[in-house]
Amino acid sequence: MKYFFITLLFVGLAACSFGQEIPWDVNGRGLSFEPDYSFKGSSLTAWHTLGAAAWQARNGEITVNANGGTALLASDKSFQDVAVHLLIKAAPGSEAGVLVRMEKTGDGYKALLVAIKDNVATTYRVTLDAQGKELSREQLRGAGNIIRIAPKPPAAPAGGTAAGRRRGGGAGGGRPAGPTDLPIPRTSSAIVAGDWNQFEVIVDFNIIRKFINDGGDFQGGATDDLVEKGGQGYGPIALYASGTGEVQFKDIKYKDVHILYTPKEASSSRFKAQRISDMFYSFSAAAADFNKDGYTDIVSGPYIYFGPDYTHYQEIFFGQTYNPSREFALINCQYAFDVNGDGWPDVIVGAAGHPRVYINPKGESRRWDEYDALNLNTDEVTTFKDIDGDGKPELVFSSGGTVYYSKINPEGGNKLWILHAVSAKGYGLGHGIGVGDINGDGRIDIINPNGWWEQPAKGLDTGVWKYHPEAFSRYGHWSGAVGGSIMAVYDVNGDGLNDVVTALNAHGFGLGWFEQKRDKSGKITFVKHMIMDDFSTTNAGGITFSELHGTNFADVNGDGIPDFIAGKRYWSHLDSYFDPYPYCPGVVYAYITVRDKKAPGGARFVPELVHNRSGAGSDITVADLNKDGKMDIITATDRGTYIFWNQTKGTGKVKAKTAATVHK
Repeated sequence: MKYFFITLLFVGLAACSFGQEIPWDVNGRGLSFEPDYSFKGSSLTAWHTLGAAAWQARNGEITVNANGGTALLASDKSFQDVAVHLLIKAAPGSEAGVLVRMEKTGDGYKALLVAIKDNVATTYRVTLDAQGKELSREQLRGAGNIIRIAPKPPAAPAGGTAAGRRRGGGAGGGRPAGPTDLPIPRTSSAIVAGDWNQFEVIVDFNIIRKFINDGGDFQGGATDDLVEKGGQGYGPIALYASGTGEVQFKDIKYKDVHILYTPKEASSSRFKAQRISDMFYSFSAAAADFNKDGYTDIVSGPYIYFGPDYTHYQEIFFGQTYNPSREFALINCQYAFDVNGDGWPDVIVGAAGHPRVYINPKGESRRWDEYDALNLNTDEVTTFKDIDGDGKPELVFSSGGTVYYSKINPEGGNKLWILHAVSAKGYGLGHGIGVGDINGDGRIDIINPNGWWEQPAKGLDTGVWKYHPEAFSRYGHWSGAVGGSIMAVYDVNGDGLNDVVTALNAHGFGLGWFEQKRDKSGKITFVKHMIMDDFSTTNAGGITFSELHGTNFADVNGDGIPDFIAGKRYWSHLDSYFDPYPYCPGVVYAYITVRDKKAPGGARFVPELVHNRSGAGSDITVADLNKDGKMDIITATDRGTYIFWNQTKGTGKVKAKTAATVHK
């Protein structure tokens, strides 16, 4: 069964969850904000009707039949930018939806209407008389996607309409087919006539967006009037029904999102924050002793910050700050390694664009020489690990739908690195990559959201690796993408088998771990366990946040078991509502792995706050910066570059809820 949500805008508090746990792979059921109001019971208090139709409320469900006319049930409160969530079932012969910014005019109202009729969803500007009877409607033009402010419409050609105008319809059509053995099905966003359908809509400034059955169609809602007047319009929201059939509404929630929220800065007692750059240069960082003075330094974007105090820094290539509202950083993943073997660590930029190498000038005060390591572009998330046991790390990534690894060219100089295709075309993804020994044969395998590739024995790596399909992720919450950031491979529950921990969607919701199982024949399967989903589910520690675009894993609390570190990339698709919950505080959490035989799968994850005002970029770096035996955390994002000093005292113990409510 699918649902019909309407969500106009996403903002809320990051630390809250409620409701019953729902299977992670069910489509069209999520809740993406904490509501100010939820309709319950059987009273229409706080609402008023327009028109002659009789509205009935019972046990949280509202029913109406417009009997051939128009019926409106309007909120007593008014809004400009607002989030609304509801489920709608519209019988044949009816049209149903929601009005926003229902503003009073001299002799009636004007408003924006998002409505479904049969299997089509469309957005209109409408005018109504004083009784709510519809007088006119104009379908809104497409405004674009990764923008907050819609531009003015282009001039219409003679005898035609302006370019970019769309006719209504559901989302999700026209996607190219991939390989037949891909394990993650794309969710259908088609409207199911006569059934509950999901519908999410965002209205902010001069754009209104709708998302149908968890899929996005990015219908722009800018009109000439709204664009020219700067996104004005103010009034109630209203449930809408017209035609001859019965319409049902339930699970109605809304939130005034004109009021945003930034929490007071906080961390848990385990971490002390140090901001080493105030500016936005990079989505990644790396650590090494670049000047060979005995202290570990940090490189983030164009600058090296010198330890031990990280107050002095040096430009290694020309750098300027990015505008976090309108620009993406060009550096998504960054690493340190002595590429040319001269004893001085160099810098590797792994994603996106062509991977590049910056050669350390051995202490000379100048910018570093650079060359392209490969002549192809990588996707957003890469990893740099020794997978073949030769003591040198390889760059593991996807490009053009293929999973690759590349080796440093042994001939040296500025020679291109040696490229190996691990998969056939169609299996690589823009988000989510990891390495680890899945099958216990002592060789490092490669994983992504579509499964894992088994490394062949030494000397047999002459073609693609054996592929094992496994759904380590999902589509969801509007996103046409799938997968997270760095995927962890380690033994979560202590049964001797390596499991997988990963964010499910870098631009949506979800964090889970996948328990490895083996039958008597040795066949490997995985059982999925959710750690965190959206606001419709019960999540570990009561923590909920979206856009887990930066992750990594390390032993944070010193008990010998790796923990999973995850951060929200604030404004992941710029200052826009392209993704769910973009204005959620930029949090970083360490999910402490606790082996517990009573928990599902024999383990649970306890979230501990690292920081609530920074977030993560495209990955997270872990390193023992001050050589005290404790793993510190480094992040680079559009809020600057941070060190989170690990101040763990003792080992192995963690409270059940640590800093779980700091965002409220």
